[in-house]
Amino acid sequence: MEKVRVGIVGCGKISSIYFKNCKQFSALEVAACADLNVARAQASAEEHGIAKACSVNELLADPDIDLVINLTIPAAHAEVCIQALEAGKHVYVEKPLAVTREEGLRILAVARSKGLLVGSAPDTFLGGGIQTSIKLIEDGWIGTPVAASAFMIGRGHEHWHPDPEFYYAKGGEPMFDMGPYYLTALVAMLGPISRVTGSTRISYPERTITSEPKFGQTIQVETPTHVAGVLDFHSGAIGTIITTFDAFGGSQLPRIEIYGSQGTLSVPDPNTFGGPVLLRRADAKEFTEIPLTHGYTENSRGLGVLDMAYAIRNGRANRANGELAYHILEAMHGFHDASDQGKHYVMQSTCEKPKAMPTGLVKGLLD
Repeated sequence: MEKVRVGIVGCGKISSIYFKNCKQFSALEVAACADLNVARAQASAEEHGIAKACSVNELLADPDIDLVINLTIPAAHAEVCIQALEAGKHVYVEKPLAVTREEGLRILAVARSKGLLVGSAPDTFLGGGIQTSIKLIEDGWIGTPVAASAFMIGRGHEHWHPDPEFYYAKGGEPMFDMGPYYLTALVAMLGPISRVTGSTRISYPERTITSEPKFGQTIQVETPTHVAGVLDFHSGAIGTIITTFDAFGGSQLPRIEIYGSQGTLSVPDPNTFGGPVLLRRADAKEFTEIPLTHGYTENSRGLGVLDMAYAIRNGRANRANGELAYHILEAMHGFHDASDQGKHYVMQSTCEKPKAMPTGLVKGLLD
């Protein structure tokens, strides 16, 4: 297959794994990288052996770039995505798709008008752990799914991240930062969401940074740091979710569990690609670890870009697509709307349940 030429915009912390993995995927060629700080782009190009480092405008104007990977901060996601689409490039963006629903819809509208694809992280649901979980559900191992629970319990990022401020600004809270992993995994397993409700709060209005280089600086918290939600799926299943940066003592809760008429499935951390996958059938005394049925079990960030490359060349839909990402974005806002208004939020969007990945432990083609 003819390689898809990729340009990476945003050379911050997350970019390293994209550089590494995209260079290993035979269908992709990382042709250029850009950053508002051109010196940082140049340093990334030198580190990862990329031929071209440039400004964002130069990268978007390059006629040889087919697909832009947008790794900017959430507040810039929509602007850079739309600029890339207007320049005739397919675009894959880190989560969330955008900060607001209006921005998300605008991205999708521009893509449709240009005949271009939109992709969005997370792509962890394409890895062996969650794909094995999907296969077990679809093959009937837990019967009919009736309920699900998801827990992202943590203390926040100011104790380890070098630039933690944006995690406490709009678009960066625990639901918008980590919720996409959990919600995308749930939709990949159970299908689209019909309505949500929730409660939110800012537990600590001010945070003190204890990481370097900003040790001792304070952060004014602008967005809820604890979000608890309930989800009704079109399939009939009911889910619960908690995302929090307020649990300073940690947690022993599972990441995700799916409860069915014939058993319970313990799903691995949706921020990873591998296992373990644990199953307890209704007649069993304990959980059993299930061998993974799918590949891509290591840190395979960029797998959604690889799948997108095959989609571009073969004229099909990509799995981690814009409609899925927008559905997740709307649900996250829905929890906040429900909390603010004291009622259920009825989803206005839907999406297709993503097509399963090919089975097998060896990496293979994605057409």
